[in-house]
Amino acid sequence: MSELFANFLDYSANLPWLELIAMLLALAYVLWAAIGSIWCWPTAFFSTAIYTYIFYDVSLLMDSALNIYYLIMAVYGYLIWQKDSNQKNNQHSKSPLTIVSWQLNFHIKACLILTIVSFILGYLMANFSSAHFPYFDTFTTVFAIFATYLVTQKVLENWIYWIVIDAVSIYLYLAKDLIPTVVLFGIYIIIATWGYFKWLGLYKQRQINMHRTA
Repeated sequence: MSELFANFLDYSANLPWLELIAMLLALAYVLWAAIGSIWCWPTAFFSTAIYTYIFYDVSLLMDSALNIYYLIMAVYGYLIWQKDSNQKNNQHSKSPLTIVSWQLNFHIKACLILTIVSFILGYLMANFSSAHFPYFDTFTTVFAIFATYLVTQKVLENWIYWIVIDAVSIYLYLAKDLIPTVVLFGIYIIIATWGYFKWLGLYKQRQINMHRTA
């Protein structure tokens, strides 16, 4: 028991604080996204800026490139959500988030295309770069690009994508000894599950309100 406590103290003394800051900002992003707050996008911007450097430093090149994309999407997402918020204010709407659901057939086709793209890019990364875990890294990158777009469009099913992406990412970060990030992604899975049911409730309520006013 004393050895375990000593190991914990040693780990705490050498805790990568830059990674911890990125982790806390990323956690704030997911929580705010789940409740539909536009503040999710500014926190996402700063978190991904830090993670871009962290992942490059440990040779997860596709993850590093993904976070550059996240930076751009943080700005895009903020502008889209701000526009939607302004429209609601003009219409005196009480709904905090206009959530949509895309058909299962669309998601099946999208997943098939994304999987093919992942294998092609994974092969290129495996043979023409120094990337570690090129196929897993590419899989999470390709699907996360699509899932992030779904968030900006307020598509309900984005949370299901994130649950799978986060589970695969945990394996990668364990292998790279990015322990705070492993903890973060474990929490992500819990929040993504909660976020899905939260958005599902809002979506169903909006459908009910639409039928009442029809």
